[in-house]
Amino acid sequence: MRAPIRAAAALAAVAAVTTSVTTANADSHPHTGRAGDGGYGYTRVRQGVPDSATRFKVTSPDIRNGGTIPADSYADSFGCSGANQQIRLSWHGAPKDTRSYAVTMFDPDAPTGSGLWHWLTWDIPATDTQLGAALPTGAVAGTNGAGQTGYLGPCPPVGDITHHYRITVYALDTPSLQLPAATPAAITTFTMSSHVISTATITATARR
Repeated sequence: MRAPIRAAAALAAVAAVTTSVTTANADSHPHTGRAGDGGYGYTRVRQGVPDSATRFKVTSPDIRNGGTIPADSYADSFGCSGANQQIRLSWHGAPKDTRSYAVTMFDPDAPTGSGLWHWLTWDIPATDTQLGAALPTGAVAGTNGAGQTGYLGPCPPVGDITHHYRITVYALDTPSLQLPAATPAAITTFTMSSHVISTATITATARR
């Protein structure tokens, strides 16, 4: 009789621990998400920038850091009627050993579970220090999170939290990533991560 009693006691202990862990997880990860996240669970996305990377400066005539994205730069799809006007950038102060640049725009607040890449351009020659509507010779316009080539403006869900659009210029130690334009954003940024020597970021917001 002792063996069945011990087994029953062990099963009861396991059940108690399982119930405790399940309850703790439910409390720490409620289905409604954390306060202020619009009802979605928020998880910080790991950045693909090494700790050794230095910083330089990027500015834009269209936005300021901490400001809002103008209506003309909103998407012209997914329920938005903006002009999808690409944000203009210029930068200075990158390391002298920079061999090319890349530019991305990422929304970590998109309710996708992995954020959303709105813009990826790479193989920008090291001699270029600005990016407008026309791509520099040799540069590659990548595929954004919607499967389209080039810039995709903001179009956050109506009534959602404020979305922060992080525009980053990367100084790279290679003249080319050797990637086709159709490369998925996650693979592009992963490939780029081992070549980043310095970055410059400007963040602007959008909300509907």
